[in-house]
Formats: sequence, C-alpha cells, structure tokens
Amino acid sequence: MTLLTVETLTQASFAPFGQVVDHAGLQGLSINQGFATRYNLQAQVETREGGHTQTSIFVADPRPVPIAIALMERHPLGSQLFYPLQNRNWLVVVCADPLKPETYRAFEASGTQGVNYAPGVWHHPLLVREKGDRFFIVDRAGQGNNLDETWLEAPLHVQWPL
Repeated sequence: MTLLTVETLTQASFAPFGQVVDHAGLQGLSINQGFATRYNLQAQVETREGGHTQTSIFVADPRPVPIAIALMERHPLGSQLFYPLQNRNWLVVVCADPLKPETYRAFEASGTQGVNYAPGVWHHPLLVREKGDRFFIVDRAGQGNNLDETWLEAPLHVQWPL
C-alpha cells in the first residue's frame, strides 16, 4: 500500500494548484459602520467557453481510514472553490498527473482555510472528518464538458486524520 504524506496547507505549497482561501495575514477593511471587517481574498474564480459562476453548498461524509485515493477529477472549463462552513480540519489531495503517483500531494487544511482549484487541476473529491460537514462552493456552470475523471489501477492511501 502506498501512503501519501500529509502536508500543512500554505499559499506557497498550494500555488501550483490554485489559491488558498484564507484571510489570515490580510489587511481588513472596516465596513457596516465598524461592525464588520471585509477581507478581499485572492481566489481567482474562472469560467471558460461561455459558462457562468454558480454557488452551492456541499454536505459531505467521511471515508473509511486509511482513505483510498482511487479516483481523481478535474474541471477544464473553470476553477472550483471550496470553503468550509465549520471550524474542522479537512483534507486536500491534488496531483499533476493522476497516472504518476510521485506527483500526488496531500494537504491538511484548517477549518478556516479554503482552496480554489485552478482550471484543469487534478484533485480528489471532498475529504472530511465529520458526517455532514458543509462547504460553500463557487464554480462554473453551463454548457460543455467540465468534468474529467480518472480511476487509478492501484489506489494510493492516506492515513488521516493523523
């Protein structure tokens, strides 16, 4: 069994795959008569070939541990942003080439970090710790094939939570 090493999610480590959505370290702007602070995040939501931006909520359940990484997907016509709606860590698995195990990376994101996968980035579907974990999603809707899936001949595995 091949085990992936889980890394801490940072802007620098995730940069080849998209952006980390996190307001830590950003300068906020006081709004609403001083009762709220606005943080302009760095995620670049993209749509291609006539699509449009959509928002949704995903509700996810945990997978058996160790987690079998047997399927990877990508969205060639737009980015896909995931942001947790509870303060619980979650797992992000990406790769440059789903047929090359050496290109896989696994990141543990905090419950205050989201990710925005760039168009065409291979990633595993949502991986959570608790039943019913909810995520706010921003991605592309519209005509065209915006989902490619690849099944692995031999799954990789992640021992998570650590």
